[in-house]
Amino acid sequence: MKDKKTFYMSKRILSRLIMAALLMNGTIDYAKAQSIHAITVQDALELAKKNNIAVKTARTNLQIQEQTNKALTADALPEVSGTITTTAYLQLPVSIIPKDAFAPGQPAEAHAVSFTPKYNATSGVTLKQALFDGQVFVGLQARSTAIDMARSTAEVTQEQIKANVYKIYYQMLVGRRLIQTIDANIDRVEKLLNDTREIFKQGFAEKLDVDRLEVTMTNLRTDKVKVVNQLDAGLLGLKFLMGMPLKDELILTDSISDESLKRDILDTSFAYSDRKEYQQIGFVEKLREYNVKRYKLSRIPTLSLNGTYSKNAQRNRFDFFDWDNPWYTTALVGLRVNVPIFQGFAQTSRIRKAEYELMQTKNLRENLKLLIDNEVETARINLRNALLTVDFQRKNMTLAESVYFTAVKKYEQGLGSNLEITTANTELRTAQSNYYQSLYDAIIAKIDYFKSTGKL
Repeated sequence: MKDKKTFYMSKRILSRLIMAALLMNGTIDYAKAQSIHAITVQDALELAKKNNIAVKTARTNLQIQEQTNKALTADALPEVSGTITTTAYLQLPVSIIPKDAFAPGQPAEAHAVSFTPKYNATSGVTLKQALFDGQVFVGLQARSTAIDMARSTAEVTQEQIKANVYKIYYQMLVGRRLIQTIDANIDRVEKLLNDTREIFKQGFAEKLDVDRLEVTMTNLRTDKVKVVNQLDAGLLGLKFLMGMPLKDELILTDSISDESLKRDILDTSFAYSDRKEYQQIGFVEKLREYNVKRYKLSRIPTLSLNGTYSKNAQRNRFDFFDWDNPWYTTALVGLRVNVPIFQGFAQTSRIRKAEYELMQTKNLRENLKLLIDNEVETARINLRNALLTVDFQRKNMTLAESVYFTAVKKYEQGLGSNLEITTANTELRTAQSNYYQSLYDAIIAKIDYFKSTGKL
């Protein structure tokens, strides 16, 4: 029962990792033909960084922010526009003047006259330049922080993908070692089963002894099928993370050992700034500080420069391209000061809201520090316990192997029973399963520890 429970635990753990891989969902950029990929864990990380859809989306968001920054820069640059207009009056406008307005002493009689030529044309250039605008200047100051924020978001996404790649890759390595152990168990039990059958034929063993060993053999083969299925599912998850076609064959070239688990864990120091999430919330806080500043500066006047240069022509015939006829020039330059006086208290509400958002971000940053402290200490405890458990389970497995081989030797010498061998074999399988489960738990604990300290 313990053996089955352990396998079910392994299956649940792997299922959660597969679901995480599916949620992250890699994109497929490989050739359609089936290929064979022999990769190390570093190769897997690079492929996931390059092809995973979540990472690609984060990189695209960074590019979007770069274009947004260029648009902000444009607000501080001169705006120049050119216009060309032509007008043809189908009915000329008129003005009412006294009929004898230019004849003194005559009665004033109304008369309609037109002073507008039928065709008019204007071409000109207009210049607008902001000389002082507090909101524009704050936007320019916030550009680099916005880029850092987008880059930090991309790094957080990459780190999440990286942790999942590590966990699934090493789960596959542990599973591969477990299959080798199961194969060795099958070989031993198969030999013992064949020997017992021969002894049974000679009348020195019971049919029950043969049946017990056949049940053991069936259980071992079933265990192998379960582990193989788990490895296949794990490979699918790893391919999703790396953006690899499911039909391609994947070969893992790294290996895992008890000794490798204890490497690079002596440095227990860490800084909050090592965590990508802490860097990210720092950029959020800085951007919200700029937001408060932007709304406050919107209360002060703005100053802008305006200039126009234009040419105007009026004709009774459409002969604007006859350059012998004159075009009349108009040029002007001016300053505009816009003074906010009353905006219905809307700006005050925006400032208060921005200040509350800033306060909220500061609270989140302090809470994140507490959360990081808790994660680091928890991860450190889990790692220490996991490494100790690996040592204990390895010794227990070695002892179980010794008990099993002793039982076999006693049986071969006629001093033991088949039941004793079956019991010893069951205990050995349980010890082996516990060992490999503890090995994988230690891998997860180490990855979580490095992630909590920002050194993954």
